[in-house]
Amino acid sequence: MDMYDKNAVGERIRARRKALDISQEELAERIGRVPKFCADIERGQAGMSIETMLSICSLLKLSPDQLLLGASNQAANSNEAELIIDALKQCTEKQRKDAYALLKLFLTAIR
Repeated sequence: MDMYDKNAVGERIRARRKALDISQEELAERIGRVPKFCADIERGQAGMSIETMLSICSLLKLSPDQLLLGASNQAANSNEAELIIDALKQCTEKQRKDAYALLKLFLTAIR
């Protein structure tokens, strides 16, 4: 059985938060907690309630399994794809077309 590792959970929260370009202060505000508590969670110095964990999972677009036990490579790749899709959703039509052209160029170059 896997054990709950507060340090590993905190590292996963920090890594995902940074990947989504969310500050600790914004994370705290959006889940209704104080920044010091979020910092303590990320450092593995504090646990969290189920409600806090679910709020963090929702905000960071992680499943509780991914947060608590770590993501498999397949799940990590899925998360990267979701981040790309989320970024593209914020683009204009022209920006999406340009991004697609760059991606095609890149993929052709690495073959």
